[in-house]
Amino acid sequence: MTANSSATRPRPQALSQRAGLWWGLLGITAFSFTLPLTRAAVDDGGMSPLFVGSGRAVVAALLAAAALALTRQRPPRGSQWARLAVVAAGVVVGFPVLTSFAMTAVPAGHGAVVVALLPAATAVTAVLRERERPPGRFWAVAAVGALAAVAFASARGGFGGPHWSDLLLLGAVAAAGIGYAEGGLLARELGAWQTISWALVLSAPLMCALTAVTAVRHPPAATAAEWTAFAYLGVVSMFLGFFAWYRGLAVGPMSRVSQVQLVQPVLSVCWAALFLGEPLTWPAVLGGAAVVLCAGAAVRVRLGSGAAPARRTGPGGCG
Repeated sequence: MTANSSATRPRPQALSQRAGLWWGLLGITAFSFTLPLTRAAVDDGGMSPLFVGSGRAVVAALLAAAALALTRQRPPRGSQWARLAVVAAGVVVGFPVLTSFAMTAVPAGHGAVVVALLPAATAVTAVLRERERPPGRFWAVAAVGALAAVAFASARGGFGGPHWSDLLLLGAVAAAGIGYAEGGLLARELGAWQTISWALVLSAPLMCALTAVTAVRHPPAATAAEWTAFAYLGVVSMFLGFFAWYRGLAVGPMSRVSQVQLVQPVLSVCWAALFLGEPLTWPAVLGGAAVVLCAGAAVRVRLGSGAAPARRTGPGGCG
């Protein structure tokens, strides 16, 4: 074995996968504020849920259009527009609007219970869409993680029984799972921030129309704190957070990176306790630690499964 032997070097695939994990975790940390701040924005009725759900997309679309124009990005081609429509329907329209309406009726902790199913939804969609083949033990650990996340949020008083808004939250989970998986694939072709930017621009006419209609019918009369929450939702939750999240999914494998979402309900419940005064107990803290351990186990199982490295094409691909 020589000093330059490949046996002495870290495997590029392992390094790449760990990079995808850290990018994904950064994106999920940004997203973890979404439910608590959505609840804060709509809590007092100063802004309608439709205004919050659509208006945040308008704010993000303005930023996206400026970024695309300043960097002179080449427009997507052919079927990429149809795939961007899927991304837009899931993460620009579906998830924000449905969660905004749901947060008018239930605490942020309750929403975290249902959103805890998002890692499983994303992993299943990624497997179907990309034809990944995770080992059976990955699915076992992922299922345990999802159950632990639900138990965690329920233990701290966040559930309180079924509610009609759970249907909205389940719809949001399905929409986001599809949008995440398709966006992760497109990010390999267009780039991470370019993917969410084009999706925002594509949906801008619809979201501008919805925002204008709801603003006329229910003029926003929010406090400074509510406007601050709205600004975060538009700038970070709807735009900057996707830079890291789609990059992580693009590096992949998506079924593995998706499992870092298990920490999202833990963080969301912590932010809800900090900003909204929702209760946080020691059983919840211990449950949160269990959720994080499950997420780590799922990631380690997938990392050690010998999955093929992610495909990257084109100059905009992430890597």
